[in-house]
Amino acid sequence: MGFSESHPQELLNQVASLPALPGVYRYFDAQNQVLYVGKAINLKKRVSSYFQKNHANTRTGHMVSKIVRLETTVVRSEAEALLLENNLIKALNPKYNILFRDDKSYPYLKMTADPFPRVAYYRGAVEKKNRYFGPYPSAWAVKEAILLMQKVFRLRTCEDPVFNNRTRPCLLYQIKRCSAPCVGHISPQDYAHDVANAEKFLRGDAQDVLHQLEARMLAHAEKLEFEQAAELRNQIAALSGVLHQQAVDNMEDRDVDILAVKVQGGKACINLAMVRGGRHLGDKAYFPVHVENAAGLLNVDGDDDDAAEAEARSAPVETQVLEAFLSQHYIETPIPSTLVLSEAVDYGLLHALSQRAGFRINAVHQPREQRRTWLEMAQTNAALQLARLLAEEGSQQARTRALVEALDMDISDIDDLAALRIECFDVSHTAGEATQAACVVFENHTMQTAQYRRYNIDGITPGDDYAAMHQALMRRYGKLVEALQQAQQAGEEPSRASRMPDLVLVDGGQGQVSVARDVFAQLGLDLSHIVGVEKGAGRKVGLEELVFADGRNKVYLGADSAALMLVAQIRDEAHRFAITGMRAKRAKTRIDGGKLEEIAGIGPKRRARLLQRFGGVRGVALASADDIATVDGISRALAEEIYRALH
Repeated sequence: MGFSESHPQELLNQVASLPALPGVYRYFDAQNQVLYVGKAINLKKRVSSYFQKNHANTRTGHMVSKIVRLETTVVRSEAEALLLENNLIKALNPKYNILFRDDKSYPYLKMTADPFPRVAYYRGAVEKKNRYFGPYPSAWAVKEAILLMQKVFRLRTCEDPVFNNRTRPCLLYQIKRCSAPCVGHISPQDYAHDVANAEKFLRGDAQDVLHQLEARMLAHAEKLEFEQAAELRNQIAALSGVLHQQAVDNMEDRDVDILAVKVQGGKACINLAMVRGGRHLGDKAYFPVHVENAAGLLNVDGDDDDAAEAEARSAPVETQVLEAFLSQHYIETPIPSTLVLSEAVDYGLLHALSQRAGFRINAVHQPREQRRTWLEMAQTNAALQLARLLAEEGSQQARTRALVEALDMDISDIDDLAALRIECFDVSHTAGEATQAACVVFENHTMQTAQYRRYNIDGITPGDDYAAMHQALMRRYGKLVEALQQAQQAGEEPSRASRMPDLVLVDGGQGQVSVARDVFAQLGLDLSHIVGVEKGAGRKVGLEELVFADGRNKVYLGADSAALMLVAQIRDEAHRFAITGMRAKRAKTRIDGGKLEEIAGIGPKRRARLLQRFGGVRGVALASADDIATVDGISRALAEEIYRALH
């Protein structure tokens, strides 16, 4: 069968000349937008199959009809192709690929390399000198593990500046959550025993830890050292209680990931449950995008000439979603040797993951006994999380529609509603200090956190909110107007980033709206985009009114209005984002060092003593008022003043 005649000859010639080697391919449309990214063991067979077969009236055919350009990259192995493919998917956001958005990295429990190691919550790149346990599915799971380390092994959690300057045990010692190594209440050898046992427990050797503790307890008892024996007895009782509570404990499966997928209503949910050291640590839900587009694509492997055969063996959408998750998630996240899956996945994918991990990945999709229990739990949670998402999205769409109707905006169908873009501005400062303006973005019925912006405000009278708002709006929309003009001069379509929002909300009444009107008039923009959110009588929530820059009368939506709920949601998010940015800026300013000398009563000598005692300004900020008061020349009143100034 020959190539399609509906595509540019240059493209077809490029397809015909592709090598029979492993690689990654990218399809582009006439607007140079990436349609699809795929990998192939044989580039020539895979890519040719898209253009040689008849994909009429299928999602694949719809995509193929848009292809005008092709890019390929040859690699050495399937593992390299897997890595490159998913890096490109994340970077390019192709319309026909299932995409799992990256959120924050996974948290770990960190055991420091100090003489008396401490346990701490950690998120970020690992360092070789410390020991890390995890990853954990959530911050809550890490904090539960830390609490366990305190209850059972009584390991310290305090920062080094506090630990190095204690003169008496803290409250954690009194409530038996710490053995107080800071003041020598436990020997280095005994503390090292507790650290070693804690590490064994986290690795899944709980029974071995119990046996060792029992042996040490009996040895102390034989020597009539009953106080030490009683301490070990209490530790054994605490550890036994923890093991009893772990109803899904399984020492045969030390490290396992359990993945269940649920697809409904064009949406999908992957529920990932983690077992580490034989203990079930909890789960986390992931929601991919582009499921509806990608679900209709055939598995075009290039091995069959008959499109009907290719369609017959195309993977169910659940399998496609699960394989996309495995491919993208484990590129940067450590993978355990055992996966329990709700669907069977391609062996080639598992082989590529094994090559990348450096050990064999064993996947089970029809588990028994304990693994079956784990999978059933994950499947139930996936269904519940997806049902919650669908309910929330339905509610959010209703709010969007209500706001559009309340403002008489010319948007009707659901696609246009999803495209509705709202930008909201707020200003925050502390008595004129660390002034920041924030812009948050609402689009596709949800907040778009990746598009948020903060503006450091300078050159204004401290506390002048109107000047701050003017500067932020001018910086945001001045650049937007420049981008629009450049695109128009070049005869190009403006990029998505240059698109004017449908609505610009400012947190404030007539005064802030007047500021926005002046900015828009100066830039030649449509004033009808501007809406102010004015506090109601008594500044009570639910009594807000909308103020317009184009002369329209104020609108009161009603306390129970879905439109007001959406406005309040966006306004409150702008307020939160502005406050957190301002506080971070204020804290940085105060901890930079210059502020220490600005505290009344702190001169060069006292500043030097403080820095020497606590190892730097950050150490001073971490110290309590009691600790600061122990520094020579610092009175109790001055210590409290320093503490207040740095917090």
